[in-house]
Formats: sequence, C-alpha cells, structure tokens
Amino acid sequence: MKGRGCWEPGTVRSFCNSGCLSKLNQGQYSSYSSASGGDSLHTPLTPPRRKTSACHLLHLVCLGDDSGDEEPTTQSDRSEGIQGTLKTLISKLDDLSTCNDLIAKHGAALQRSLSELEALRVPVEGGEKIKGVNERATLFRITSNAMINACRDFLDLAETHSRRWQRALQYEREQRIHLEETIEQLAKQHNSLERAWREAPTLSVNTPSSPTTKKGGSERPQKGEASDEDEDTEYFDAMEDSPAFITVTATENTQHRCSQSNLCGVSGGHTNDWNQDNVSPSCKDSGKELQPLRKRRSRIPDKPNYSLNLWSIMKNCIGKELSKIPMPVNFNEPLSMLQRLTEDLEYHELLDKAACCENSLEQLCLVAAFSVSSYSTTVHRTAKPFNPLLGETYELDRLDDLGYRSLCEQVSHHPPAAAHHVISQRGWTLWQQITISSKFRGKYLSIMPLGAIHLQFHSSENHYVWRKVISTVHNIIVGKLWIDQSGDIEIVNHRTKETCQLKFSPYSYFSRDVPRKVTGVVSDSGGQAHYILSGTWDDKIESSKIVQSSKGGSGSEGKQKTVYQTLSPKLLWKKYPLPDNAENMYFFSSLALTLNEPEDGVGLTDSRLRPDQRLMEAGRWDEANSEKQRLEEKQRAVRRRREAEATDALDNGREYDGFQPQWFHKRKNDITGETTFVYKGGYWEAKDSQDWSTCSEIF
Repeated sequence: MKGRGCWEPGTVRSFCNSGCLSKLNQGQYSSYSSASGGDSLHTPLTPPRRKTSACHLLHLVCLGDDSGDEEPTTQSDRSEGIQGTLKTLISKLDDLSTCNDLIAKHGAALQRSLSELEALRVPVEGGEKIKGVNERATLFRITSNAMINACRDFLDLAETHSRRWQRALQYEREQRIHLEETIEQLAKQHNSLERAWREAPTLSVNTPSSPTTKKGGSERPQKGEASDEDEDTEYFDAMEDSPAFITVTATENTQHRCSQSNLCGVSGGHTNDWNQDNVSPSCKDSGKELQPLRKRRSRIPDKPNYSLNLWSIMKNCIGKELSKIPMPVNFNEPLSMLQRLTEDLEYHELLDKAACCENSLEQLCLVAAFSVSSYSTTVHRTAKPFNPLLGETYELDRLDDLGYRSLCEQVSHHPPAAAHHVISQRGWTLWQQITISSKFRGKYLSIMPLGAIHLQFHSSENHYVWRKVISTVHNIIVGKLWIDQSGDIEIVNHRTKETCQLKFSPYSYFSRDVPRKVTGVVSDSGGQAHYILSGTWDDKIESSKIVQSSKGGSGSEGKQKTVYQTLSPKLLWKKYPLPDNAENMYFFSSLALTLNEPEDGVGLTDSRLRPDQRLMEAGRWDEANSEKQRLEEKQRAVRRRREAEATDALDNGREYDGFQPQWFHKRKNDITGETTFVYKGGYWEAKDSQDWSTCSEIF
C-alpha cells in the first residue's frame, strides 16, 4: 500500500496561495487524478508551486539571506526586509491553517459519501469495488489525520517562535542603535582627548631610544589611535628572515681604537656638522650652497574648513581602485602625485655627501638614510594628492641653489605610473618609475608603490637599487586619520654587492618599541655586518659602527639573535622642523610650499598650470570640483578617441602605437631586468629655447 494512500509531496504546500484556496473552498477543483500513476486514489490537481515556501522563509528568518548579494545595505533596509519576511511568514501560516481546515472538511465529506454509497444495493462486482474504495478512503483519512496533527503542532510552534523572533529582532535593533551611539560618543571623546594632549605641555626626552618630540613635527600615535590590526594583518609586508639583533655600546677604550674608521654624520642637514676626514678634496667645496636667483615663497592660503558627508561618498568605494573613483577635492591636497614624488628630494644633501664618500659602506649608510627620509613628510600628510593627467609633467629646476634638476611625467593612467629623473651637478643621478596601487578596504587604505628606484654616483659608478614600503592610512571611518609605514627595504650596491636591510616596524598597540621605528644592518658582499642603523622614519636616523659581534640567546620566536658591540651612534639625518602655521597649510614642509609656486618658462603640461589644483590652493573648492570634473571628462574623451583609432588601425591591418610619453621612452634595465620608462632627453633644451610645440594640450 506504500505510495498508494499518500498525496504527492508538496500538494498541501502548493495550495498555499490565496487564489487556489478560494477556488478549493468553492469546490472548483472537482477533477481528480491518481498520485500513483492512474490508480483509483483520488487527489486534487496540483496548482503551480510558488518559488518561496514557508520553510524557506523560516530559514531566512533564522539564518539570514546569504544569497550572494554584495550590494551594501543599511540597517533600516535590513530591518524592513526582516519585517517583510515576518509578515510573509504569518500569511503563509494562515494559508497553512486554512489548508488544515479544508483537509478536515473535505475528508469528512468523502467519508459520508462513501458510507452512503456502500448502503446502496448494487451487484456483487460493484460492491467489491466500493469496498476497495472504502479501504483506500480509510487510509486517506488516517494519513490526513496525521497531516492535520503535524500541521497543528507546526502552527503552535511557529506561533510561539514568531513572537520570540519579533522580540529578538526588536532587541537587536535596540542594541545596534546603542552601539552606534556609543561609537559616536567614543569618537568625540577621542578627539577631545587628542586636542587636550596636543595643547598640554609635554616633557621632551632626548635619548637614543626615545626620539625628541616636536610640536607639529613628530607626534607619536597614542594608544587611542592604535589600529585593531596586529603584525599578522595582510598589509604588514615584512620579510620573515629580517635580521634580529641586539646592540651594545662599546667601552671608551674601544672607541678610541676604532675612531679612525667611524662614519661621519650630519645633523639637521648643515654641512659644517660633517667630519671631513673621509671626504675627497674635490668634494669639499661642492657641498656649499649656491646663491639662489629668486626668493621662494614660505606660505600658501590657509586650508578652508569645509564639512563633508563621508558616508555618502565612501559607501560605494569599498574594494575599488582608488584612482578610478571620482573623489572631490575635499580629500585632496593642492599637489599632484608628480610633485609628491619630487618631495623625495627634500634631503638631497644626503646624496651630495654620499657622492663625496670614499668608503662604499659609509656611502651606503647615507643612501639608506636618504631612503628613510622620504617618508618623513608623510607623518601628517593623510590627504590624497591629485592624480596626474596622462602626459602631465612636473619640473623642479634648482640648479641655482641646490645643484639639481628634476623632471617627472605621467606615462600611464590605468594603472597610474609616473617616471622620474634627477641629475645633480654634485655627482649623482636618480631615476625611478613608480606605479601606485591603492585599495580602500573600509577600515584602512593601503597604498602600495610598485617599481624600483635607481641611484648612481658618477665618480665611483656605484649603482644602488631599492623599492618603497607599503603605506597604510588608518581610521578611515571613525577617529583621526594617521599613517603608518611597514615592511622591508633592501638596498643593493650592484657594483660591490654590498647590501643594507632596513625594517620598518608596523605600529602595534602592544609593542614596547618606539613608534615608527626603523632598524637596519649594512653588510659587505660576504654578508658580514659593519654598521647598525636605528631611528624613526619621522624624526632621525643614526648609524653605529660594529666593532664586534657574537651569537646571543634565542628570541621569543625561537630565532637566535646576534649581539653587536658598536661605537657611539652618529647622526646621519634629522628632520627639519615644519614651518609656522603648518597645520593650516596641509602640513606642508618648506620644500612642499614651493612646489606649486607659479613659475615662468615651464612646459605647457606642467602641474603648476593645472587649473583645478590652482583653484583648490586658492581656497575656491567649489570651482575646483567643477574644473576637476571637466578635466577628467576631457581625458576620458581623449581615451575613447584613442581606442577608436586603435580599433580602426586593427581593422585595416595597420600598427597603432597608442600614447607615447613626450620625454621618456621604454628601455630594459640590465640590472633588474625590468622594462621601464627612462629619460630620453630634450626637455631642458626645449625649456632653454622655449619650444613647446611638441607638447599636447591636456588642460
């Protein structure tokens, strides 16, 4: 009898819609078919099933809908969705109750009809058939009673849990509202405490392990500013085999024995602090500053105080490439990425002195200090620079006072890439191609510079190569923005194979180390360490000559540490103090204040001539936003035209070169094996003759 006395699965559920129920009550479903393939068991015809069942709705309420929709929803949207689900569930329970009543009603009617039929006088063959139908009706009644009891239990349970779910939903809504209010209150208290801390007098401690704290210069992030990520977070790009060591200052007698080979240092960038013993005679006069031909500006208009709804802009930015998001100038500073790249030359005098060093290891120490000094301007600079337009250039001609010329050009737009070339009259040349990859991940912003930096000294032909570390901007949503640098830099002298391993320690709430700590070891081609570098990337770097090394005990991670006995540290680099009123001028350094200063004779594509950036610097942000949109739309139109030309050339079998930079061309580097854009010459000659006929009009 299995399968002959049961309704097909889903029959009752398929009736749970208002149209079918009304028709069933009116007796419109009078035709019958067999659930067992033409047998004599009568079951109602099954109407089309609905896509959303009561069981699925129960699952949605209990577990939530994980259907893969990645669009962000607000709390009100989620609450309305849950309320709608509960209402639908209640209506489905009402339908189920109606089905329950209908089964009981029509089952009783069927039993009465069969009893009346059995009482009639019919032939023997007809009586046997009526008896069989009666038996099947009895089985149907038993099954229906079981269905009715199960439905009744389900209804009771659903009604009980429905009230419980509603109470739980209300409690969750209240808890979320309370949590939002608490976070907002904490953020306000955080900002108040920060203001009070900045205004309160601080005690400066000037020791090697605790750098001097200066107003507006090297404030350390407090515990309240700490990110909730630790060293295991993905953006901490640290090498697993980074050196672990302990330094011990040697005794006074040892210092006297080894003082002849100690590294000369610089304090605050002044040349008279250098020990001239290791400087070649031809370089002693080259370190003197030349007389500038013009006076540079020392201030820009104060930053306006414009309010901005952060959520309205950021909610659609999560997971997207930052360079592809139309951002208002409220998030920018009035400098382009090309000018920020030029800011790496703030402490160029380190390279001037390195060019005069006869000892390549001492030269490597100064190059390492220069690589760290480029991050000192970022400690307060959390604003985003302008993305350069394709073909945009920036020159910095400081031959008259600093002895170098710098040229940058935007050589690619997606991904954004800039080529940079610097040549100095004091014996060195620097070039690089940097591609910026940035991701906004909700709580923080990761900025990953890709590309190698090359530095070559003319007299010794020492060729150094290194790469930048990852920059992370924290507290994007709540709290005060602050920036951290983390990862490792390996500087290699490809002529002598000498190396310097620098480690930028990420900030951690539980760490006892000095914030923004940088440590490093300078080794020869055989791997023997000669100098220890220590300091912070926002304040200073010192070097200590190693006189003896020995193996120490194992550290907390089981790695054996090396104990270095060193001489007293010598200062290599010290950060310049910020100008007065720097907090109202985007925390620009003295060099940064001059980068966007109008200058005659520059190329037609120079960043100084960019109108939206100029309007923002003047404080006219509304006009700057309109101008920024115009420039971006103009650039998109040019890109669409190039794509059409490329398609047309492909259809006609012609070659299409696409965009070609004006002053740089692609070449393969023999050392790294990478194909990058390098300076091909001609810019400074064009400036001398003021012939800019080959420049395109991008503004």
